[in-house]
Amino acid sequence: MSEMLSMLGAPFAACLAMTAILGFLGVHVLKREVIFIDIALAQIAAVGATAAHLAFAAHEGSPVGYACALGCVLLAAAFYALVRRKVMQISLEAVIGVSYAVAAAAALFMVGMTTQGHCHVHRMLAGSLLWTDWTDVLVLSVCFAAAGAALFAARRPLSRISDDYAGAVAAGMRVVWWDFLFYSLAGAVITVAVRLAGVVVVFGLLIMPAAASTALSSRWTGRLLGAWGLGAVACAAGLLFAYKFDFSVGPSVVLLLGATLVSGVISLYFFRWSEHRAREKGLIDVTTHY
Repeated sequence: MSEMLSMLGAPFAACLAMTAILGFLGVHVLKREVIFIDIALAQIAAVGATAAHLAFAAHEGSPVGYACALGCVLLAAAFYALVRRKVMQISLEAVIGVSYAVAAAAALFMVGMTTQGHCHVHRMLAGSLLWTDWTDVLVLSVCFAAAGAALFAARRPLSRISDDYAGAVAAGMRVVWWDFLFYSLAGAVITVAVRLAGVVVVFGLLIMPAAASTALSSRWTGRLLGAWGLGAVACAAGLLFAYKFDFSVGPSVVLLLGATLVSGVISLYFFRWSEHRAREKGLIDVTTHY
């Protein structure tokens, strides 16, 4: 038991920190219908980090590498914010897909110019969550707390824009600046999280708990609490599964996240079906509201 706790304690704490911030972002991402923003921003950050390695011999995780990655993310955030407001003929999701393809091609081209490029690609996809230590958890917590505080301070305009973009524009809100803030903070969070957990885990934590909670509640608070709870349970189950059966941690966490999403949707379907049958048989008053 003590061996398991010493091995999985820091990874689980890191998962909880990522679940907290990515769950909040995920609810907004689903509302905005920009599902693949995570993968696109992660790939763009990888382009910046790889360029820093080629130009300045900066190692992965160095301040120069982070600065270049964050610079690319900020440029992408400004681009997405302007495109959504100024280019109405093309959906933002299509623009995100194109930018991901271009960034992936650029990253693969530059990785081919570096030594051990295949190792870099593997780390970016799978991460190294099992080797997380408490120093990594502290860095994650500080970064995510700062981003979370900014998101909380701007929660009202961000929620208004996520709920009704056209209405926010009509009301005279400065949607470009608020969108830039949202995508910049999301990109900064993703840049830090991907280095540790990899693209697959970060994407899973961003989308799957939020999607499951969306099926269970129509309120912002309910969705957020549901995403946090489901994400925490799935992460714990995934880590225990990987420990028990000696599987890779990242894929195990994502598989359990997927199982949680499917289980939640099936449970909701049967609940609504049984409720409908009860109403038909007169067992539930049709005027009752839940």
